[in-house]
Amino acid sequence: MAEITASMVKELREKTDAPMMECKKALTEAAGDMAKAEEILRVKLGSKATKAASRITAEGVVAVDVAADGKLAALVEVNCETDFVAKNDDFLAFARALAKLVAAHNPADVAALSALPLGEGTVETTRTALIGKIGENVSIRRFVRMPAQGTIASYVHGGSKIGVLVDVAGGDAELGKDLAMHIAASKPKSLTADGVPTEAIDSERRVALEKAREAGKPEAMLDKIADGAVQKFLKEVTLLGQVFVKAVDGKQTIEQLLKAKGAAVNGYALYVVGEGIEKRQNDFAAEVAAQAAAAAAAQKDTAPKA
Repeated sequence: MAEITASMVKELREKTDAPMMECKKALTEAAGDMAKAEEILRVKLGSKATKAASRITAEGVVAVDVAADGKLAALVEVNCETDFVAKNDDFLAFARALAKLVAAHNPADVAALSALPLGEGTVETTRTALIGKIGENVSIRRFVRMPAQGTIASYVHGGSKIGVLVDVAGGDAELGKDLAMHIAASKPKSLTADGVPTEAIDSERRVALEKAREAGKPEAMLDKIADGAVQKFLKEVTLLGQVFVKAVDGKQTIEQLLKAKGAAVNGYALYVVGEGIEKRQNDFAAEVAAQAAAAAAAQKDTAPKA
């Protein structure tokens, strides 16, 4: 049997926010397979084991640059160490300058962007000088450049923590803004089911099957139950399948909204600052010790007095 180390338990706990002992049990049952252990926790704990999916753990901003005719746009994420610096004027100006450079020069990657001219030097020398000035590390995480088939609408939310670009054909400016705001709020994983990774779909199916078995459902019904769970999952994570956040009846999907407006979405980009980045490493041993001390103190308080 694979050895279940403290670091493995720590990693699973950070991914799922599940209790430490539950993480250890799941890893033991999964013979050390992290992905399988996460599925086991989802079966046992439901939504409590998916908290990490929406957790924002790093600081920084997103910056957007959209051409006046809406035919080209860029979105960039720049990270720093604290939210204080994320509000610094020089830091914000640097992020905006990067978005303009991405739109104008179409760099292949972050290294190519870093080599572009900026100010009296390059993006990299400007970044280095900014680090020296504000006293924090600054990094360029990612960017996307989007030429439009239709017209690009954009939306930035939460103090530049969430940025959206959406390429819309047809409709009007209000529709584009509504779609961008919807994407920021609902955070779809892809435009249609075709864009959802097979592994994610297979995982949903396995979880649904195990939940149904634990609930005592007849074996003959399991596949049908799993199919229904997968279809529900796909509606929740695909833009066209999601219910429009401003739907008056609470039922109209984005696909239905677009059809009613005679419009289509050609593509979109969504950045959430710090998504998937661990903000800080917690001291796992200290956490265990603190919990043990708390348990001992509680036991002492409830012990009969002499």
